[in-house]
Amino acid sequence: MSRILFWLLMMFLCSRPLWAAEVRVFAAASMKEVVTELCDQYAQQKDVRLVKNFAASGTLARQIAQGAPADLYISADPKWMDHLQQQGALVVDTRRTLAYNELAYVGDPVLPVSRMEDLKLVKRIAIGSPRSVPAGSYAEQAMRGAGLYEELLRAGTLVFAKDVRQALIYADRGEVEGAFVYSSDALLAQRARVLFSVPQELYPRVVYPLGLTPDGAKNPQAVAFQDYLMAPEAAAILKKYGFSTD
Repeated sequence: MSRILFWLLMMFLCSRPLWAAEVRVFAAASMKEVVTELCDQYAQQKDVRLVKNFAASGTLARQIAQGAPADLYISADPKWMDHLQQQGALVVDTRRTLAYNELAYVGDPVLPVSRMEDLKLVKRIAIGSPRSVPAGSYAEQAMRGAGLYEELLRAGTLVFAKDVRQALIYADRGEVEGAFVYSSDALLAQRARVLFSVPQELYPRVVYPLGLTPDGAKNPQAVAFQDYLMAPEAAAILKKYGFSTD
C-alpha cells in the first residue's frame, strides 16, 4: 500500500465515530419520546450507539419477520410479540413487560362529549388502523364493547390513521372532532384535551412487552440495554411520560 493510500485510509477511519457497539431498537410509535430519552440517558453512561426505529407495532413486527436488522423490539400489544415468537424472530425467554398504559378519547374541550355513548353525535373520529396499530385495535374493542363500532363504521365516522400519533395529530389540528389515543399521548397534545378515559372493562389492559431478537440475544450490549430498561432508573423516566410500571 502506498503512503498516500495509507494516510487516506487513516483519515477515513479517524473521521468515523468510534462506537464500541450498536443496538438497534424497534419501538412502538407511542413510546417515541420516552424511548428516545431512555436511549440518550443510557448512551451517556455507556460507549454504545442506539439506533432507533419507531412505527406502529404491527409494522415493526412485519419488518423484523421479513429480516430487518433489529436487536430489541418494544410492542404496544402482546399479540405482535406472539407473532414474532411463532416466526422464530424473538427469543422467548428474553420477553419482559416494560410498562402499561390506558386508552383515552381526546378532542375539542368545547364539544359535549364525556362518555362512549356521546360518540354517536361526533362526525369524525380518528383511530389507528386496527390491523397494525394496537391503540386502534383497543379502540375498536372498546367501541364494540359499547355497541357502537358497526354503527360508527357504517356512518363513515371513523378515520383510520397509520399510527396512534397520526390520530393524535388529526385531533390536535381539528381535522377530526376527536381521537382514541393512549393517556401518555394525550400529554403531548397542544389543543386537544382528554374528554374522557375509556372504561377499562371495554378493552384489555394495554401492555408494552419487550424482547430480544436472535441477533439481539447474541449482542452483549443489547442484553445490557434490556437490563437497564427494567431497572428503577428507567421506571422513573417511563412514569414521567405517563406510563405505569405496575
